[in-house]
Amino acid sequence: MSSLYVAAPVRCVDVDGTQLAYREFGEQSGVPLVLFSRFRGSIDDWDPAVIELLSRERHVVTFDNAGVGFSDGEVGASITEMAKTAVKFIKTLGTKKADLLGFSMGGYIAQRIALTEPELVRNVILVGTGPGGGDGATYPGADVEHWVNSVRDPELTFQALWFNKKPTGIAATRAYLERIYTPERPERANVTAEAGAKLRAAIVDWWEGNGSTLPELENIQHPVLVVNGSNDVMVPTPNSFLMAQRIPNAQLIIYPDSGHASLFQYPQTFSEHVLKFLRDQESGGLK
Repeated sequence: MSSLYVAAPVRCVDVDGTQLAYREFGEQSGVPLVLFSRFRGSIDDWDPAVIELLSRERHVVTFDNAGVGFSDGEVGASITEMAKTAVKFIKTLGTKKADLLGFSMGGYIAQRIALTEPELVRNVILVGTGPGGGDGATYPGADVEHWVNSVRDPELTFQALWFNKKPTGIAATRAYLERIYTPERPERANVTAEAGAKLRAAIVDWWEGNGSTLPELENIQHPVLVVNGSNDVMVPTPNSFLMAQRIPNAQLIIYPDSGHASLFQYPQTFSEHVLKFLRDQESGGLK
């Protein structure tokens, strides 16, 4: 296990009778940066290289939604339900205002929170994500089903869906796996097959347009940073352009030679861009 995670033990908070797990990093003051994880990802699947850099300037909070990883309870039946649980979690911590960072499925949740609880949100970072199904959306292809539905070699799966088959992608895949899957990684950090199936059902529902934010993107009034790789096959890159065009106060960054997990392929550059984005908003926006 990363020494960063050892220094930030798993804590729990009661939300409607369910124990939700979280970790905190950095100086625990100021507006927290709350991170929402990917499909089949727990709090220990966040790249410690990214967490370490962000937490140098920010109070970073990662948490497992109900039924995922270290948290108890049942997985929410929809993205909207997961967002409601996440809002309760943030409020239970006593937070009045938060910055949100959502990766992949976590970006779906972050968008829904920005729309339903706008007063709780200050800034939003959306990474490798999209607004769900509907007119204008670009849907994941059959290659995603090929890798997601079967038991395959984890390294090849991450390489195909998150990075790429070039030498740079192969190196990025191995580096990420070495940082995450250490011998000390606890078993509970691995999302169960049952939880994964429920998460997948909610994602399919989202892409079918149920709860999709696509018709409402213009109503997100917060400053938003949209980030993706140049060739994301899981949540196709054109969706990032679509969000950036429709969200009134959005910035867009596309990283070269990268895919779904561009934030883990370029952890230093990504973290610097996030921190600059947050500093810019605190000083009045772009100049």
